Parts: sequence; structure tokens; C-alpha cells
Amino acid sequence: MKQHVPNVLTLLNLLCGSIAVIFVIDNNFIAASLFVFLGIFFDFFDGFVARKLNVQSELGLQLDSLADMITSGLVPGLIMYKLLSLTVNTSDKINNDWSSNTDWLDFNLPILPLLGLLVTLASAYRLANFNLDTEQQSYFKGLPTPANTLLIVSLPLIMEFQNNDLINAIILNKWFLIGLTFLSCYILNANIKLFALKFKDWSFKTNATRYIFIILCIVLLIVLQFAAIPVIILLYIIMSLVDNLTSK
Repeated sequence: MKQHVPNVLTLLNLLCGSIAVIFVIDNNFIAASLFVFLGIFFDFFDGFVARKLNVQSELGLQLDSLADMITSGLVPGLIMYKLLSLTVNTSDKINNDWSSNTDWLDFNLPILPLLGLLVTLASAYRLANFNLDTEQQSYFKGLPTPANTLLIVSLPLIMEFQNNDLINAIILNKWFLIGLTFLSCYILNANIKLFALKFKDWSFKTNATRYIFIILCIVLLIVLQFAAIPVIILLYIIMSLVDNLTSK
């Protein structure tokens, strides 16, 4: 039975991601974010449990990527689509009268917001590449999809809970969102070595970068709240680059 425990956690990740999709479509970003956080939580612990129980399997690896494709691939792409939709003069209302929607020529689909779905495509490419790359056991090449998802999910949360006019204007600037979309697609698949939060032992000497990063994350979250998430992602990349230079 223990071999199925990690897979159950992975399926819970998939369930949370699927529910998050529904909430994003309904423009409920807070509820969607909650289920994304839960999904990422299950995503972290399915691998941890699999290693502790020594039940890693090829099935688990493939299932994990399929679940991540929804929680950390489709959801951030849809959120970026929704945010870009707010920057153009289009209605977000859906006509529920199916009889009036039989003519596809009358369907108004704005082009610009579709750029947000590039995040989903880049996430799919990264996840497929990750499954084939045998080197990414103790580190990552490019930003992991859950981290990228947290970055994008943080945007509506910052607007909702911190509600600063200047920050809101920046987030809802179409050029900022377009730039972030392309940056996200690049950093997901960039050949940059980033450290993983996997501890082989608990000594500070061998895990100094990880411990310092975790402490800084806690401090930033306390001080900046949701606005800390983009800063943490940037800090993660910078600390990884520094770690790469010092380890040579």
C-alpha cells in the first residue's frame, strides 16, 4: 500500500489545480490562489514521501508532471490571460445562451491576452524536458514551474491585499505583463543552474545557501507579505548564480 501514498498526494495536487482552474475562470483569484498553494504543498511532499518510503517509480514521475501541468502550467497561463484581458477593452462576460453562439464568426476573442498562454506552453516544455534530464536530481535547470506559478499568482494577490495605486498601475500595465510573460517563458527553460531545497543532511556547512534563503524568505514574507513573492523569486535566482560562482 505504501507505494501508492505518493501517488495519492500527486493526485491531490492535480485535484487542487483543477479546482483552481475553475476559480480562475470565475475570476475568483483568491480562492484559485489558495488551491494553487495547496497543490504546490502536495507537489513538494509527494516527492519527499516517495524518497522516505523508497518507492520512487517511473509512474510517479510521469504522474507528477501531469499534475504540475495543470497546477503549475495551465493555472498561471490562465491568470496571465485574465490579467492581460484587464488591459484591453473587452468584456469578460460569457453569454450562457448557447443558441446565440452557434455562429463562430460572432465570437470575440482578443488576441493580446492569448499571449498569457505562452506561460502554459513554456511550462509544458520544461516539464517534458525535466523528465528526460537525468542531471536535475540535486539542482534545477531553469526556474521550476511551481516557483514560476507563485510569481504569477502573487500579482492578483498583491493588488487585492496590498492595494497600492502605483503597484496596481504597474501590474495592470500591458507592457509589464507582456514582458513578464516572455521573461517567464525564458527563465523556465534557461540553462541556468538553480539550487534545489533538498537536504541530504541537516548540517549548516553543506546547506548554508538553503538555510540563508529560507531565513530571508521568512523575513521578507513578514515584512512585505504577498509583495515578497516576486522578491523571493529574484533572490532565489541571484543566490543560485552566486552559489554557482563560488562553487567553481
